[in-house]
Amino acid sequence: MNNKPLISVVIPCYNQAHFLTETLESVLNQTLNNWECIIVNDGSPDNTDEVSEKWVKKDKRFKYIYKDNGGLPSARNAGIAISDSEYILPLDSDDKIHPSFLEKIIQAFNNNPSLELVCSRIQLFGVKNEELILPNYNYNQLLLQNCFGHCSAFKKRTWKAINGYDENLKSFEDWEFWIRLLKNNGKVYKIPELLFIYRKHESNSLSNRFYTDGEFYFSLYNYVYKKHIDLYINTFPNFIFVYKDYLKFKAFNEKVKRNILFKIYNQFKKMLKK
Repeated sequence: MNNKPLISVVIPCYNQAHFLTETLESVLNQTLNNWECIIVNDGSPDNTDEVSEKWVKKDKRFKYIYKDNGGLPSARNAGIAISDSEYILPLDSDDKIHPSFLEKIIQAFNNNPSLELVCSRIQLFGVKNEELILPNYNYNQLLLQNCFGHCSAFKKRTWKAINGYDENLKSFEDWEFWIRLLKNNGKVYKIPELLFIYRKHESNSLSNRFYTDGEFYFSLYNYVYKKHIDLYINTFPNFIFVYKDYLKFKAFNEKVKRNILFKIYNQFKKMLKK
């Protein structure tokens, strides 16, 4: 009898011990029983170790490792490296998953073994309670912007073949990872249900940095572009035309925002939120 877990949930933790119990409960409540959950303490100064140890004692499917702080990509790679299953699902320590998510991921891979990525629709919770809409996936679109939440499942062997997450990135690590994961016509399946439950905070330090530090924001795009420059040149052979299309869209967008009907609609939305 093979007792290996079917899927490994990998949860990096840094300064979010106060959310961790809620996240781990969502894993414990899965309709699929044959899983493992690897909690990676990325040198966190809070009581992540104390919270994690309680869960390891509570259920042997939970595993815990500590490593020196190296950032999110490093923590994910460390957890995946010791995982013991064919499929991987990254999950941040402040988010949750629907009870049927793991079961439906395994069903999707079993129904189509050629899949490289299985994702779902995304439900926000916290300060917002609505669906997070990401762009519909095609590979050219993915080269321009991320089309998937970080909590999307993939094969461990593919992670190994493409050398895991890029530990040089301070953000955009998911997007850059998907670019490599799906580069060779990798197939994707999106479960048409709200199964990834993503916490929206009142303030997000990284998002704030994007607004206040334009150089940091554009340096991330520049890094991804330069790393995959041959891919971008082959896909978009004339960036001047692409940029011209962008300028046209930007001008149209600004025109819409100046329209009186748009302003009234926007004001109405703000009134409804009060």
